[in-house]
This record gives sequence, C-alpha cells and structure tokens, in this order.
Amino acid sequence: MHLARRTRRTARAALAAASAAAVVTAGTVAGLAAVAAPASAALDPEKYVALGDSYSAGSGILPPDPDAPLACLRTTLNYPHFVADRLNADLVDVTCGAAQTKDLSEAQHPGVAPQLDAVTEDTDLVTLTIGGNDNSTFIGALLACGSAGVLTGGRGNPCERTYGDRFTEHVEESTYPAVRQALEDIRARAPHARVAILGYPWIVPAEKGCFAKLPVAVGDVPYLRDLQATLNGVIEKAADETGATFVDLAERSEGRDACAPAGERWVEPLLFGTNVVPVHPNARGESAMADAALDALGY
Repeated sequence: MHLARRTRRTARAALAAASAAAVVTAGTVAGLAAVAAPASAALDPEKYVALGDSYSAGSGILPPDPDAPLACLRTTLNYPHFVADRLNADLVDVTCGAAQTKDLSEAQHPGVAPQLDAVTEDTDLVTLTIGGNDNSTFIGALLACGSAGVLTGGRGNPCERTYGDRFTEHVEESTYPAVRQALEDIRARAPHARVAILGYPWIVPAEKGCFAKLPVAVGDVPYLRDLQATLNGVIEKAADETGATFVDLAERSEGRDACAPAGERWVEPLLFGTNVVPVHPNARGESAMADAALDALGY
C-alpha cells in the first residue's frame, strides 16, 4: 500500500516536472495553468485517519459501520465519512464511542488496538474529537444535573449549588494537558499531516432549556453551557499550542442544540429523541461537523 502511494506521488512529481518544462518552452499562460493543476492535486489528502470519541464515531446513528467493533457504536454516517467522500480520501476510521484521551494510546476494549496505531508517517490528514469523556465530563455532569433537576422539578440551580467549579476545574487541570499531549503524540507519528480537532456542538441552549426533553433545572442550563464552553476553550488552546487546526462549532451550532425542534437540532435530547444513543449528534449534525472541518481546513 505504501509502495503504491509512493508510486502515485512519483508519477505526480514527474507530471509536474513535465508541465514545468512545457511552460519554459512555450512561455504561455496556458502552460502556467498546466503546472498549477498537478501541484494542487498533490496537496490533496491521500491517507485520512479519523480518531476520537462518540461525537466522531456518530454513536447512535444508523446504519452501523460493519467494519467497526460492536462496542464502538460507529456509523457510516459520521463526519469522517462525509469528509472522506468530499476529498475522495483513503479513510482509516478508528473512532470509538466513549473514548477518552488515554484510549488513543491504550486499548479501549479487548482486541481493539490503540487509536494512534492507525497514524503513521505517511498520514496526510487527521481529525478527531476528544476530551468530553475525560473525568466523565459530559456524562457525569449531565447525570448529576439531571438528577438534581428532577428533584427540584426543574426549578433553581441545584447542580451548580452542589458541584460549583468541580467540573470546570477538572477540565482545566486534567483534560487540557491530556488533549495537548494527544495532539503532540499525533504530530510525532505524522509530522507532515494536517491535524484538525473539532470542538463539541452545543448540547444546551444559552438559557431556559427544555425540561421535558432534557431534565435540567432552568438555573443549571447556563451552568452546563459554561462547562461546555470551558471544555471547547481548552481544546482550542491545546490546538493553538501544538499547531493543529481548531474547528469551532460554537457559532454554527447555536440554536441547533438538543432543545431545538426535531428538524433543526444537531444534537438529540435525552428524552423523545431519534438516536439510539441520546445527547449525541444526529446525521444532520455529523454532516454539519464535516462542513465545518472542511471549511476550517480550507477545502
């Protein structure tokens, strides 16, 4: 496979050289255009490796990926497949639901290789979402705030009063260095690859919420929103410090959260949603994440 890739690159280089010679001989604008075409094509990703957690795997969306381990709950309608189709890239998808940063370098399940094993020196593009499962940030906060909200009938801010800065401190003190290390490890394995790490689309709106679908007390909705903003903030910081591209979904996903109407939301609610796995992106959301990644990468 690697020999074939080198052969393709050699062929493109030869074609570029031949075109350049034609320019020198002809000295025309048309000749210049002929040179530009193969040079541009040579920059297109050939080997694309998708890493990450359930927001990259598209957990809960049908149909399942027949090549994925059952425990990973991966779909063929996740954003890596949309990106690969748009770029006509050779996709190696090792995304897996519930992955933490440690699962990039360790086996997440028996018989499932560490995700970083898929990243090699000839990798051209890497994308991922990671960090949301570290310290049980998403599931822990949602369960805690959901339980507290049910007990108060959706009134007040019982979760914030109970947990205070605990969740955000874990993100800043533990998740941030872990995400940064993960990006450094990717760079070490694929020094020439473009690396894009996506932020997480909004799960809750800025205020009010939707207690029937997402049983969080009205005063805790901004609390959870701030937690997610903190998480996306440390991911962006880690990306900036390691030379990766951060794909910011905050503006794009505004009004597309789990409380939005069924035909508009990108993330499904805890109750009365359409996904097998709740509080995760639907196919519309995964497609939008692909668009954002392609735009951020300049495609």
